[in-house]
Amino acid sequence: MSEEIYGPERAQRLVALLRALAARIQELDRAGRLLDAAPELQKLLGNARSELFHYEVRSTYDTPDVAESRRIVDEALGGELSLDDPDDDEPWRGNREA
Repeated sequence: MSEEIYGPERAQRLVALLRALAARIQELDRAGRLLDAAPELQKLLGNARSELFHYEVRSTYDTPDVAESRRIVDEALGGELSLDDPDDDEPWRGNREA
């Protein structure tokens, strides 16, 4: 289950990674080598992008307990939360009769 959530230690490492990337970009820019370092920057940007993706996905992940709690609350409020419609961009809003 630890891979399904994004803990505070990993979040701190992500912040450090982004700061290091920013510092490296500024350093290369000051030296006038920003474009010369394209391969290095591609690798650093790829690492940052990958980790940002994991952050986004896992920070919004509902553990089974949280998902069950949401279901109970929705049921108590009388709504039927349906996540089955792939065309619904906001399934968490439940049924919307306009």
